[in-house]
Amino acid sequence: MAKKKGSHRNAPGAGNIRKKIVHKNGQEYVYWEARLTVGFDPGTGKQIQRSFTGKTQKEVRERLQAAAVEVNTGTYTEPCKITLGEWLDLWAADYLGGVKPFTVASYTGQIRNHIKPALGAVKLESLNTNTIQRFYNSLGAGTRENPGLSPKTIKNIHGVLHKALQQAVAVGYLRFNPSEACTLPRIVRKEILPLDETDSLAFLKAIHGHPFETLFKVTLFTGMREGEVLGLMWNCIDFGKGTILINKQLQREKKKGGVYHFAPLKNDKARIIMPAPSILELLKQHRAAQAERQRLAGPLWEPSGLVFTNDLGQHLATHTVYTAFKRIVTAIGRPDARFHDLRHSYAVAAIRSGDDIKTVQGNLGHATAAFTLDVYGHVTDQMKHESAARMESYIKDILEL
Repeated sequence: MAKKKGSHRNAPGAGNIRKKIVHKNGQEYVYWEARLTVGFDPGTGKQIQRSFTGKTQKEVRERLQAAAVEVNTGTYTEPCKITLGEWLDLWAADYLGGVKPFTVASYTGQIRNHIKPALGAVKLESLNTNTIQRFYNSLGAGTRENPGLSPKTIKNIHGVLHKALQQAVAVGYLRFNPSEACTLPRIVRKEILPLDETDSLAFLKAIHGHPFETLFKVTLFTGMREGEVLGLMWNCIDFGKGTILINKQLQREKKKGGVYHFAPLKNDKARIIMPAPSILELLKQHRAAQAERQRLAGPLWEPSGLVFTNDLGQHLATHTVYTAFKRIVTAIGRPDARFHDLRHSYAVAAIRSGDDIKTVQGNLGHATAAFTLDVYGHVTDQMKHESAARMESYIKDILEL
C-alpha cells in the first residue's frame, strides 16, 4: 500500500542532530546542528523548523530537548528578533499612555542616558540575568573623580528596565523577565536634617518682610511639597471651614526649555488638611496684598488663580524659590538645608507636639502610616526615651514619699 502524501513529515516536537564541517580560509571548523519541527505552515503545509547550533553535541541536544518540551506542551514561542533598544522605543511609545508626563520624562531619560548606551544593541531574546547584573554593577562602579551612580538611581533604572521587560513577557516576546533575579545595591536612607526650634526661629526672623515670607511659612507649618505649594489655588482654600484642598502640583517638564504644567499628586490621592488658624489668617493677608498687586498691574495681570505668584499674577519658577531659600538658610548657618527639609521640619514638630502618626501621614500625603514611621521613626524613638525618663522621674518621686 502506497504511503499517503506528506506522511514522511516529522511531527511537531521531532528533530535531529548532525555534525557539520565547514572549510574557510584553509581552516576546518566543526560544530553541531539540531533541527526541530515546531509546526506546519497553514497555507502550504510545509514544516516550520528551527535550528540550534553549538560547539558540542551535548550542548545542542540539551537545547533541542528543552525546545521540544515547549513545543509538546504548547509553550513554545518564536524567538524575538528585535533588539532591546528597539523594544524600549516601542514600549515608551505605546505602553506609557496612562503614566504621568513627569514620570514618562524620567523613564525616557533613564533609557536614553543609561540603558540604551549599554544594552540597546543586545537582542531581546539574548538578554540574560548576568548581562543585566553586570550592567547594574558597572553603574555603581566609579572613581574618586567620577563616582558611580547612587544605589537609589540604580534602583530607579532597574525599575524602568524591569517594567519594560515585564511588558515584553506579557506580549509574548520573552518567556520570563531576566531582570527579576538581579540583586541591587542596598539603599542607605540619608539622615533627614530638619530645622530644630533654634533653626526655625532664626529662619522665621530671616524671612520677615521677604517676598516669599508667606510661601515659606505655609510650607513650614503645613508640610506641603514644593510643587504642591507652588500649585496651590485660591479656590482650594475654604476659609469658612478652615481647610486646604491639595489636589495637584506645579511641575516643570524634564527637558531643555520645558514648560510648567499642573500634574497629579505623587500618589494620585488628593487630601484635605486643616492648618493652624494663624496660617489661614496669614493667607487672608496675603490675598489682600495680592489684590493690591493686581490693581497696580492692571491689564498686565494674569488671572492664574494661584496663591503664590509674581507681580504679574504668573506662577513662580522653582529655581527662583530655591535660590531665595538657599540664600536665607546659608545666612542662618544651615547651608545644608533643602527646601524639602521644611516639610521634614513640619513632620518632626507635629510628632513631637503629640500628633498621632495616622494624622501626620494624612497631612503629609504619604501612602501609608508605615512609610511615615519609616521616615520619622527616629523621632518616635526619641519620644520613647523621653517618656521613659519622665516615668523614671515619677518613680523616684513616688519612692521618696
